[in-house]
Amino acid sequence: MTHRLQWPGLTGVIVDLDGTLVDTLDDFHAALARMLATLGHGPVDRALVERSIGKGSEHLIASVLAHVGAPPDTDGTAWRAYQAAYREVNGQQARLYPGVREGLTALAGGGLRRACLTNKPTAFARELLQRLGLADDFEKVFGGDAFERKKPDPLPVLRTCAALGCEPGHVLVVGDSSNDAAAARAAGCPVILVTYGYNHGEPVQAVNADAFVDSMADLPAAWQGVRARCQG
Repeated sequence: MTHRLQWPGLTGVIVDLDGTLVDTLDDFHAALARMLATLGHGPVDRALVERSIGKGSEHLIASVLAHVGAPPDTDGTAWRAYQAAYREVNGQQARLYPGVREGLTALAGGGLRRACLTNKPTAFARELLQRLGLADDFEKVFGGDAFERKKPDPLPVLRTCAALGCEPGHVLVVGDSSNDAAAARAAGCPVILVTYGYNHGEPVQAVNADAFVDSMADLPAAWQGVRARCQG
């Protein structure tokens, strides 16, 4: 009964990690500062890091290197330094956004199959979820290295739906950015975006999504609203 009441039309949900479940900006900033120090550069400001989060580690590193005038990382020095630094800081300064636990409880209580899909490397994603007590909230965890392409390509969403055993049209994607929305739309999934995430420094309300929430605790009501509009 709970499933029918809270989540009509859904059998699964795919949730983004950085900017949706967890505020990881300070972790990214610290790891990048260590990487830059290894290369002989000072740290960049947090605003640049925030704008660059969401498209995978390669994009993040390239954006920061370009900003400080460093050459592209053709020999992998920056990549190795960043990976080593992030492994040390992963989760140390991260925090759950308000309402995340309530939202995840509602998803689980509704009987939905649940996966976390992020562009962060899978090992880092699993470790972060474990440290923050969220590992048991997801049946599947896929990072940016799990598939041939990353979000905003629809492939990771489609593969995750298949792993959950759900048809895309019955899987809700929850994220914080245009990457999540574009991947969901192309895969044929409904999408709800949180308003507090990163979205590359752009207003998230301008993104094509089915609904927006200020807290994941508001997801059940938001989905009911989406369904009501579709049926109306």
